[in-house]
Amino acid sequence: MRNEADPQSRQHQNDRIRHLQLVVGGLGIGLLIGILVSWIERFIDDGPVELVVSVVVPYAAYLAGEEIRASGVLAVVACGLYMSRQSATFFSPAVRIQVVGAWNALTFVLNGIVFVMIGLQLPYVMAAIHGQYGLMTLLEYGVIFSIVLIVLRMIWVYPATKLATLMTRKKNRLEEKPLQSREVFVIGWTGMRGVLALAAAISVPEMLANGQPFGPRNLIVFLAFCVILVTLVLQGLTLPSLIRVLGLAGEMGMESEERYARTVALKEAVEFLKEKRRDCGDDLAHAYDDLIDRYEHRLADLEEDVTQHDGQSKRTYRQVLELAEGAVRAERRAIIRLRAQGLISDDVLRTVEREMDLEETRYQASEMSL
Repeated sequence: MRNEADPQSRQHQNDRIRHLQLVVGGLGIGLLIGILVSWIERFIDDGPVELVVSVVVPYAAYLAGEEIRASGVLAVVACGLYMSRQSATFFSPAVRIQVVGAWNALTFVLNGIVFVMIGLQLPYVMAAIHGQYGLMTLLEYGVIFSIVLIVLRMIWVYPATKLATLMTRKKNRLEEKPLQSREVFVIGWTGMRGVLALAAAISVPEMLANGQPFGPRNLIVFLAFCVILVTLVLQGLTLPSLIRVLGLAGEMGMESEERYARTVALKEAVEFLKEKRRDCGDDLAHAYDDLIDRYEHRLADLEEDVTQHDGQSKRTYRQVLELAEGAVRAERRAIIRLRAQGLISDDVLRTVEREMDLEETRYQASEMSL
């Protein structure tokens, strides 16, 4: 009996070691590549080059993870999370705008491709499991599995939000207003599944370590399809109506964490300008006073949201933004007229126009936060 049990015990031990290798190896190689690329990124300041690097690196992380017989998916996740965390330190403002804009378009295209692939792969998955399960059985499995995931998320979200609020208050960093039950319900209802769920299902190996095929793989992929379909259709399409029914549609405003971040940043900017103002001569005093006045208007607007004063500061700041935005539009009309008259080239127009676009976008973003 012991001789028969020993091979089985060794097999279980080997499986555990293999699983540990998949997880630890994938996370380790992904983190290592992220650290290396983040160091190299500090010497690059070119938008197209940065975009190419951001596209190539995930593939490199995946292939490196697979090369050492670890999880390529986990390697990509670890590398992506680390580089996303560090991108605020090595991207210049101009590069960040280019890369983010390009990735927004790429993400839209890639998501579309993934869902097309879902539709193309589904017939093959259905054909592989057709002889094992009946159609009604598969539909029952898909519905039950989707409902269980939705319920589990709803159960998990409530204590998770409470814990996050308690941890924030414990740090004494800012006063976090507890979320109402209806707000937490909406958070739980937004648990739509998509590309990541499909990637996790497809990453399940087709063959086991002993060379035998892993039978339930196609069923797992099918259940992932069902979850994606149910959550996107049911939760996605009903989300706007749910928000209106719960009375949350009209509740707009800046989140406390965002307000806290903006307030601290503006206060430090004002302190910096005031310190420089004391050291400058009279020739630049008016320039510093103008900048300080702008920052103090923005700071007063944020503090107005908290203290609930008469709103005079908010109205003043809105008027300042409208005037500034109108001035940018006047500049735009001027350079378009100069180009039409042949006094400046298209290259000059594009250069100046980009600066105006950035300036006007900032004013519009500030107005949306009021």
